[in-house]
Amino acid sequence: MRIVRLANFIAPRSGGLRTALNELGAGYAAAGHEAVLVIPGAEPGVSETPSGRIITVPGPLVPGTGGYRVITARRSMRRLLDDLKPDRLEVSDRFTLRWTGRWARSRGVRSMMVSHESLDGLLRMFAPVGARVLSDRLNRSSAEWFDTVVCTTEWAAAEFRRLGVPNLVRVPLGVDLARFHPDRHDEELRRSFAAPGETLLVHCSRLSPEKRPDRPVEALRELRRRGVPAVLVVAGDGPRRPALEAQASDLPVRFLGHVTDRDLLARLLATADVAIAPGPVETFGLAALECLAGGTPVVVARESALPEVIGEAGLASGDGPVAYADAVSTLLARDEKTRREMARRQAERYGWPASVDGFLRAHELPNLIGGRSR
Repeated sequence: MRIVRLANFIAPRSGGLRTALNELGAGYAAAGHEAVLVIPGAEPGVSETPSGRIITVPGPLVPGTGGYRVITARRSMRRLLDDLKPDRLEVSDRFTLRWTGRWARSRGVRSMMVSHESLDGLLRMFAPVGARVLSDRLNRSSAEWFDTVVCTTEWAAAEFRRLGVPNLVRVPLGVDLARFHPDRHDEELRRSFAAPGETLLVHCSRLSPEKRPDRPVEALRELRRRGVPAVLVVAGDGPRRPALEAQASDLPVRFLGHVTDRDLLARLLATADVAIAPGPVETFGLAALECLAGGTPVVVARESALPEVIGEAGLASGDGPVAYADAVSTLLARDEKTRREMARRQAERYGWPASVDGFLRAHELPNLIGGRSR
């Protein structure tokens, strides 16, 4: 079966969404299906990858997002979809591609919308007046246009459950448990960031407003005010980076930018003492799960979906530098071997094979191994 997937708000330096799309595409291919991904870019193009065919269509830049593009040309997209003749349509965009659910229904194609963000949460952050009314209206229409709505956590599903959406399915994402592993701990890498006796903190995220990347910087400031010899490494890029560099000018913070080397990222995450993931509207938090897989506990925003993902392998924090510093200190007070083992055990609950199986079930498709249905 041909599964055509559409995604917007993706850039060459995208993190979690691109990882999820790649892993699911590779899983679909391994399960005996044809995966095709359509994304926006500066120029049109087609490439064959281990995750399936990737078709890039021209899409304009979204101002102020640090490189995100969107597909806006509906007429040409309709023609492309008609040419591709999908057996299933999977849409990873809550906004500009919602209309494709109606296209699929008009063609008799089973469709799925994957909720990678909380519409209710984003609207409350950036347009609080009337946010609930607007998000309910848009979520209700999305659920009506698509055959299935997939949410990766119960927290993400809440805005649909409140509406009594009948076609809602919860399927967690996964983590590469081989690449992100405690064995990647690298003392030589640690020495390049932290002196002996210093605590190494890491923040791995896109540096955009909804991720609240200023929280780790201010948590570091509070820890050092208390006399904790901590340093911070920030892996990620985005529109907030210049402001963050200015904010951290008097602190021991290293900004690495977007880390394209996934093995280097795995070593960094496995080497840190504690990671901080403060995004309040995260619906899953793949980077936090990669930290856990490397044996590093995570401090997360209490109001996000991440407490559901990290379990007892980290701590949920209230907002503000004092709360985050308290949570970091509490984790550091745990026996190091114990806290690292707890982190790894929690991550092992989330593997990509199980996630692929769940997505295929949501598509009502079999996982074909050697020509047999599993």
